[in-house]
Amino acid sequence: MKIKISALHLDRSAYVYVRQSTSAQVHEHVESKQRQYALAERAVALGWAPEAVEIVDEDQGKSGASTEGRDGFARLAHDVAHGKMGAIFAIEASRLARSSQDWQRLLSLCSVAHVAVIDEQTVYDPSDRDDKLLLDLKGAMSEQELRWLGLRLAGGRLNKARRGECFVT
Repeated sequence: MKIKISALHLDRSAYVYVRQSTSAQVHEHVESKQRQYALAERAVALGWAPEAVEIVDEDQGKSGASTEGRDGFARLAHDVAHGKMGAIFAIEASRLARSSQDWQRLLSLCSVAHVAVIDEQTVYDPSDRDDKLLLDLKGAMSEQELRWLGLRLAGGRLNKARRGECFVT
């Protein structure tokens, strides 16, 4: 079995990416925020020095549907491409991006730069074919989840309108 965290990873920084999609989630879903920040402890437990763990949380309250306006994601991609990091930590790997195009670009950079992608349960090596397949599937499902959520919300509004209970101000 291949060891997924090597000295190369540990010699670089570990970035913990913290993001929730809306301002309401940031303020109301405190448990999610705490779990995300706790990934810094997971990084230390996996071998990174505490001073080598960097929190990237400037994308709080911003959707992952696009990289537009997500300075934290842009910094992640930049630092991956420039060999500054050994791993990206996220509560779920697919939370990094909900756009397949952005997701694939980041995974390609991680593969070339030998950056591990780590969530609460698993360490992924994007250059490993099996891990890449899993990450691809997670990214595709994450992107579709946005569409499915939109369809459910639209269906609820339509149903309410059919009953004559939908009021628009």
